[in-house]
Amino acid sequence: MGLPLKNDRLDVQAYLDWEAQQPGRSEYIDGEVFAMVGVRRVHATVALNIGAALREHLRGTPCLAFTADMKLRVETVDAFFYPDVMVTCNAQDRRAELFIEHPLLIVEVLSDSTAAYDRGAKFAGYRQVPELQEYVLIDIAARRVEVFRRQPGNEWLLHDYADEPDCRFDSVKLTLSLATVFEDVDTAEDQAPAAPADPQ
Repeated sequence: MGLPLKNDRLDVQAYLDWEAQQPGRSEYIDGEVFAMVGVRRVHATVALNIGAALREHLRGTPCLAFTADMKLRVETVDAFFYPDVMVTCNAQDRRAELFIEHPLLIVEVLSDSTAAYDRGAKFAGYRQVPELQEYVLIDIAARRVEVFRRQPGNEWLLHDYADEPDCRFDSVKLTLSLATVFEDVDTAEDQAPAAPADPQ
């Protein structure tokens, strides 16, 4: 999440009307609008890998997978977010044009600038979605998939797929290899500092 874009507070309709005229995406939290930061190649690659696997897995079912261009509205915290990937099986969401409200699975790919937010305030907002069953965090540098699953009493249980060949999204009954999650990602190359300029 970036810096606030507007000094004046907006209501929901004003935000939706304003954002429709903008070239980029922005999230909305309690009347404030925040610019979405750009993502690195590896971030976009991993999000697409997961989104494509979910789309293929869900083909022919009532469920739909969305990537980062679809908004999520969480009315109880007066917010609109852009998750990297989400899945809904809700009939109302299937008819939605601008945003969905009832996802059962949300995936966020961590970056240095968003990791604390994704683990903290954003997760707190997502937990207000009654239908949400799993929240997935992807740590590219560590090649780790963290799956938080909702338990009775609104408790959340973490399964950390760090040293396992596969991860499991129980909410959609999908087992996905970590090789698929991180396909076409070379973390060493992407995270290495730029080479110094040739002094000659």
